Amino acid sequence: MNFQSIRKESIILNPVKDMARKTIPSEIRFDPLTGRTSRICHFMKLRWEKPDFEKLVTGTEKYCPFCPEKVMKITPCFPQELIPEGRLVSDDMVLFPNIAPYDTLGAVATMGSRHYIPMTEIEPERIAKTFSLAGDFFRRVKAAGHPESVYHIVNWNYMPPAGSSLIHPHLQVFSTADAPNLMRSELNASKRYLETHGSNYWDDLVRTETEKGERFLGKTGRISWMMAYAPMGTAGDVLAVADDVRSTLELTDEDFLNIATGLTRAMAAYDRMGIYSFNMNFFTGAETDDHTRFHLLFSPRTFFNQALGTPDIGALQRLFNESICMAFPEDIRDMLKSEF
Repeated sequence: MNFQSIRKESIILNPVKDMARKTIPSEIRFDPLTGRTSRICHFMKLRWEKPDFEKLVTGTEKYCPFCPEKVMKITPCFPQELIPEGRLVSDDMVLFPNIAPYDTLGAVATMGSRHYIPMTEIEPERIAKTFSLAGDFFRRVKAAGHPESVYHIVNWNYMPPAGSSLIHPHLQVFSTADAPNLMRSELNASKRYLETHGSNYWDDLVRTETEKGERFLGKTGRISWMMAYAPMGTAGDVLAVADDVRSTLELTDEDFLNIATGLTRAMAAYDRMGIYSFNMNFFTGAETDDHTRFHLLFSPRTFFNQALGTPDIGALQRLFNESICMAFPEDIRDMLKSEF
């Protein structure tokens, strides 16, 4: 397992200290699987001020389509040949077609009737039940013999800084025969890794990170948690890998609860930094993809300048697809470890 990096230094004359020479480090890291690069730089303090949530949230329930008095009236239904009952319901959670789908089979799953749930109040059981509802949808799609039933993906954009247009917590759920860019790149690279090394990359990664320990966080059931070596998020990414699981369809309700438990631990740690928003994605293989393992990425989202609302994605990431992280993942790991 090769954890490659290039260390660099910039030299400036510091006006705060009579133009004394100051050395500023940075590092370019290469993802061990795909070679994707990430820049560790800036080294700003990982501390943000939270907004006035009451001001942010107040009134948004008036036009929310996911609240209980509206969700069964104004959301669309699936055709009967796919979902005979039109929508899937579990307790107060509802899954229905996405009116702006990413693919042929796109859905939205609400995480219950409560309109606004602070990040640290999202219970593992709530998350696990919503994942299970998505799993029910995936199994229905498979049973229907739909040609798009290959990769089964869950995305979670929590709160506006992460790209959510609604406050009410919900998941984006879709099945597709066409893997998204990074997932496709990882699947191709992990296949080459197996052919070259005779072992599974993700198994090797978990073993290496567990033994080295500098980025490893802990385990919940058969889910291993660690900091990503070459993160895409400005405050690092948390990576979770499921032992002996190739695709989303192989996950059990117990796995979903273990995943949810790890996610809430990550949320609690980032909350202490003042971060209240995140993206989360499932990365899955097809059912026969022995070269991969189901994994997910949890990536906190924030602002470079909260007063101006400056997003944490600028030209480098948007146009070069080059990530920036403001601290070494190993240091961020130390900030999260106590939760695991």
